[in-house]
Amino acid sequence: MILDVRVSPRASRNHVERQGNKIKVYLTKPACEGAANKQLIDLLSEYLKIKKYRIRIKSGEKSRDKLVEIDAD
Repeated sequence: MILDVRVSPRASRNHVERQGNKIKVYLTKPACEGAANKQLIDLLSEYLKIKKYRIRIKSGEKSRDKLVEIDAD
């Protein structure tokens, strides 16, 4: 499964919300040295109730718009 994710780093709190087919994720970490990407995987893991190793950023490592791949079990 592939998710279309829009990330907002340096937000005041961590939060995930659905907007139609897109997921908007607010992260408290800044977008430097992969800190926001790591926090994105942690937060999506909690939100979707799946293990972190099943989540991979397919494209958009250095962009606010990302495609995130969820491995099927």
